[in-house]
Amino acid sequence: MTLRERTTRTRSLPPLGGDTPGLLLAAVGVAAALGVHAVVPAVPELTAAVVLGMAAAHLPGLRPVVRGVARPGLSTAGKRLMRLGIVLLGLKLSLDDVLGLGWATVAMVLTVVAATFAGTLWLGRKLGLPGDQSLLVATGYSICGASAIGAVSQAAGSEEEDVASSVALVTLCGTLAIAVLPLLQHPLGLGEIEFGRWVGASVHDVGQVVATAQTGGPGALREAVLVKLMRVVLLAPLVAGVAVMARRNARGAAAAAADGADGTAKSGSRPPIVPMFVAGFLVMIVLRTTGVLPERVLALAGDAQQLLLAAALFGLGSAVHLPTMMRTGGRIALLGLGSWVVVAGVSYAGVLVTT
Repeated sequence: MTLRERTTRTRSLPPLGGDTPGLLLAAVGVAAALGVHAVVPAVPELTAAVVLGMAAAHLPGLRPVVRGVARPGLSTAGKRLMRLGIVLLGLKLSLDDVLGLGWATVAMVLTVVAATFAGTLWLGRKLGLPGDQSLLVATGYSICGASAIGAVSQAAGSEEEDVASSVALVTLCGTLAIAVLPLLQHPLGLGEIEFGRWVGASVHDVGQVVATAQTGGPGALREAVLVKLMRVVLLAPLVAGVAVMARRNARGAAAAAADGADGTAKSGSRPPIVPMFVAGFLVMIVLRTTGVLPERVLALAGDAQQLLLAAALFGLGSAVHLPTMMRTGGRIALLGLGSWVVVAGVSYAGVLVTT
């Protein structure tokens, strides 16, 4: 092979990179988030990952990398790694544990989720928030924070900017809850069990629930985690419902578009009613309920789930563009405050009625 042929062949090769730079940067972000949690245990790894992703997107030295060569890999982390993390999240759930809460508590959780979701969605639309922000914030507040936002955004086909701004808002409010809710335990007259259930019903992310509830004692922590996992169970039907609506919208858009050749409607692509990662999530719940998996396997799966979600949230955080958020900052902040009042108020009333 001549020098000219080797040069021509080299030039024809695809450029190195692809997802690799972004995935490597996400791995560095996960390591940094774990370090932050080790130094400040009150800050959950997932919260730190989102904040670090946002910081990376705005630091002068890293900003060109994040918005350039690393963008494809960071987007992959925010989507595909998020799906894998949500599948493994199912191994944290057992139907026996959830049903052991009692039907009164189950009804309370259903009421809190329904009221928070509907109220937030209504308020967001009244405020005129663009894109899917109202839907995503409603999902994050009512179910399980950034993980739920990631799941619903996959079913709805949401824009990355809407996902990033919603994750930033929900993460901020969930982080504030770690400091605010323990201060309200005694003024509100909540005992250890009641406080735990209130935290589990009103705080967004699982890590934030643990950080908040542990201040009330071991009983509060146990009740908070069980109630929180009951909310996580509702992720599957919510995503399926969003997928059904997206499917109907796609069908309507296809019916409205005439085929240029013969005037018939174009079929278009329609999302599945139950996305594959949600089906995997449900399979993991059933598998955990059977009790066939040893504790070591569950522990390893839990560690993998945290790492995957941390990488995904770092990727989503890196997509946050603060100047864009500032243009709707007042409205989205008002939505976050209103939704926080709804979820905290309805869950507090529910705890008083059921305990």
